[in-house]
Amino acid sequence: MSRKPTKGYFVRGQFVAEGSELDLELKRELKGSVDMSKTDLKKHSDHLQELGENLLTLNASVMSRLQLAHGLSDKLTDAVAEARRITNFEGRRRQMQYIGKLMRKLDEAAVAAIEAALEEQRKPSAQATLALHQAEQWRDKLVSDDDALTRWLEQDPQADVQHLRALIRQARKDAQATPERPGEAPRHGKAYREIFQIVRTALTPDQASGSDTEGDTNHNEAA
Repeated sequence: MSRKPTKGYFVRGQFVAEGSELDLELKRELKGSVDMSKTDLKKHSDHLQELGENLLTLNASVMSRLQLAHGLSDKLTDAVAEARRITNFEGRRRQMQYIGKLMRKLDEAAVAAIEAALEEQRKPSAQATLALHQAEQWRDKLVSDDDALTRWLEQDPQADVQHLRALIRQARKDAQATPERPGEAPRHGKAYREIFQIVRTALTPDQASGSDTEGDTNHNEAA
């Protein structure tokens, strides 16, 4: 006589039998809602799993703050540290599953704190990207618009005006000497890149490295 199939659902590829300890645990974590849909249960579980994986991107000081202020367990912080050391694919996968299990035991306040910390860490990157775009825009204005230098000096009164004027003249000469070709990205010389570095350093003195690289969309500039 055939056995009646066990009722249940899948969470991250794992079968959860209805009425099992894991099923009850998941429902308890969601405020004991027995009416929570299977789809919502999976979404919540997947979200916690993703947050657990993102913990690996947090720096040590933020992790320590979360542990002290929001009660992250030693088990979770140790598991994250261990995951960073694991290079084997299967071993890392199992470790991430373990981290996900520990994440499901956190209260809502701890989960919210982790989300806030991850968002906080992403902000500097977004600010740096914005500053990069602003530097690119100012560089292009300085090269193309005679009045832009006056406006720039309001932003950076300490600028070496004579040097900047010389770079602008040279960048314009370089642009005329290497006209754009259909289907090809424009090529620029050293003066064009140097203007960018001056502007970038003035806008973000703590972030600009002084290197001759830039986050422009044109990567085919001539030396």
